[in-house]
Amino acid sequence: MEDVSSDATWRHRAVPYYSQWGSAAWVAPIVERGADPCDDPLWRASGFADADDYRFWAKRLCGLACLESALDYWGIAHAPRAQLLEAALRHGVYRMRDDGGVDGLIYRPFAAWVEAAFGVRVEVMTDEGIEASAARLDANTLAIVSVSAEIRYPERASASRGGHLILLHGRDDGGVWFHNPSGIAPYQSDAWLPYATVARFHARRGMALTRPR
Repeated sequence: MEDVSSDATWRHRAVPYYSQWGSAAWVAPIVERGADPCDDPLWRASGFADADDYRFWAKRLCGLACLESALDYWGIAHAPRAQLLEAALRHGVYRMRDDGGVDGLIYRPFAAWVEAAFGVRVEVMTDEGIEASAARLDANTLAIVSVSAEIRYPERASASRGGHLILLHGRDDGGVWFHNPSGIAPYQSDAWLPYATVARFHARRGMALTRPR
């Protein structure tokens, strides 16, 4: 399908969707009912061999899922997600803490790595509203923005902002289309929400990704 554009509207069509877990159908059982991610028959599809490694990392890899969507949309070859994670760790995109937790995804190391590895230009966006970030979308540009994972339930009040990443691939006068790697239908893939709703979850930061010319 072709992209759709006008002065106010830009929408990339057929951008691949990837859950941060093995398959999109397993997001709801995992986040709502505490299902074991490794009960999903596709958990090894992203390249993980060790179940505990997968359980630890899958819930943290929303940013890499967004990156995969962009790279595949643009036809840019890349390794499976587990190998992308290894490269990201080497480049300081994620940093292990002494308490066993993880800091990341860290934007500037991510930008440097992605530009060097894939030729994709990455512009870090700070203190920028969702409408301004969405306005960056054009024929060559997608955006990853920081929101609360609670955006999967947009009808509910937001207790926080940020901590989770989604991929913006369309905009119009009223709102944005996006993929949410931990979303639940109908707010999972090719979802649309008004700017005012997204703003309740949005941390006013993210990254614009522009494909090589």
